[in-house]
Amino acid sequence: MLKTIFNHRSIRKYSDKEVPENVLREILEAASRASTTGNMQVYSIIVTRDQALKEKLWEAHFKQGMVKQAPVILTFCADFNRFNKWCTYRKTEPGYDNFLSFFTAAIDALLAAQNSALAAEAYGLGICYLGTTTYNADKIIGVLQLPQSVVPVTTLVVGYPSETPELTDRLPVEAIVHEEKYRDYGPGEIDRFYSEKENLTLTARLLEENQLETLAQIFTQKRYTKKDNVAYSKKYLEVLRSQGFMNNDE
Repeated sequence: MLKTIFNHRSIRKYSDKEVPENVLREILEAASRASTTGNMQVYSIIVTRDQALKEKLWEAHFKQGMVKQAPVILTFCADFNRFNKWCTYRKTEPGYDNFLSFFTAAIDALLAAQNSALAAEAYGLGICYLGTTTYNADKIIGVLQLPQSVVPVTTLVVGYPSETPELTDRLPVEAIVHEEKYRDYGPGEIDRFYSEKENLTLTARLLEENQLETLAQIFTQKRYTKKDNVAYSKKYLEVLRSQGFMNNDE
């Protein structure tokens, strides 16, 4: 399993080979064994293989080709719908229509997603996480017919790779690990931790293409701008409200 983790690649091109049913079942079983808050398992996984539905999801995911190309799409949802109904049917009133409950369920969904990713890669499959799930959650809710108390959190495309990209760079472990207490970063540490990323050939190409001076400017001015972050935050908060997770008054 460690070899699988250290060889993780985000795969964006897939062959047309189908994922065997028994392999998919194992991937989903692996998801079900993930850690979960209070053993509530307040998440659901929508398995999409129908091409017509994949076309609609492709639209919602900014028309990324891998959504139509990969044979399996797994949408991981924060889901209190099932748990709420269980409580009601067992003569008690659920109190999970608030932001904390959404956050709890979102953590559960992400833990399950990572278990699925590890299982898929152990079987020689490729995966890619889609951050666009949160950008267009409202559209995905419509496509997948998600009821109240269910919100999409992340998506995995799964299939057999038709590419072998290079490993993506990562910060050194000492950049993300703090011993005993949080240790803040000085300018020298920031320079050291980000130097490899900043000196990649890919970085040089991106800076030239975008006529910018630093890699940080690529992130803040091109990839994840404040304007977009605020707009999509408002949109996602409205999704949480409409799906019943923003009752934060007693």
